[in-house]
Amino acid sequence: MKREVRAVLLVLFGAAALRISLFSDAYVRYVREYMRPYLIAGGLVLVGLGLAGAFIAVRSQLQQQAEKQQVEDADAHADDGHGHAHGGPRSAWLLVLPVLAIFLIAPPALGSYTAQRSANSVAKPATSNSFPALPKGDPLVMQLADFDVRAVWDDSGALKGRRVKLTGFVTPKKGGGWYVSRLTISCCAADALTYKVQVSGIAAPPTDAWVEVTGVWQPGGQVKRDDAIPVMKAQQVKRIAQPHNPYE
Repeated sequence: MKREVRAVLLVLFGAAALRISLFSDAYVRYVREYMRPYLIAGGLVLVGLGLAGAFIAVRSQLQQQAEKQQVEDADAHADDGHGHAHGGPRSAWLLVLPVLAIFLIAPPALGSYTAQRSANSVAKPATSNSFPALPKGDPLVMQLADFDVRAVWDDSGALKGRRVKLTGFVTPKKGGGWYVSRLTISCCAADALTYKVQVSGIAAPPTDAWVEVTGVWQPGGQVKRDDAIPVMKAQQVKRIAQPHNPYE
């Protein structure tokens, strides 16, 4: 790979990292929020290295062209005593490329495509025999992952009869029906885990739509399995905007 191409790629990658982390909050689609300073620092380093590489490449080309010009002038002088005009360095177009980075379009966060093709991830917690008491509230607002773990592994029946509100996106269920889903990440989108709750009683909103589902857990479904999917009898489904951070 030529030095000029490496420099351009470094600048583009660095500018893209800065665009999603320094100039917007789109970075939360791919990594945890605490990683923002690292993305900014990495973007600045890449842009700096790319610009330095571009400068060195341009200077090297200018020197080579100057030396070539001197040789040609000497040859021409020896032949007829006349010089020849030459165009300026064509590598100047590299200076325009970093501007193109601002037009890069960041892809969306992971959604129903990933959730539909992933098994539920309800691993047995270490404290499965001593879940803390559920807080008061009607409806009780819970993270979807917490609801899944409770429904699958809590033997106390604390969820029975409790109205719960969950937030997530709509994922179609093979064979009919739908799930309200949420993804969790430990570091970045590459290690995302899927949590799903099957919703009954209300027709599915559009795929990937973000919703608040209020309803009651339906006991008697799959339990004591890492891939179990609880069922909720929905009483209300409300369309909402995508949260600032799409991951739990």
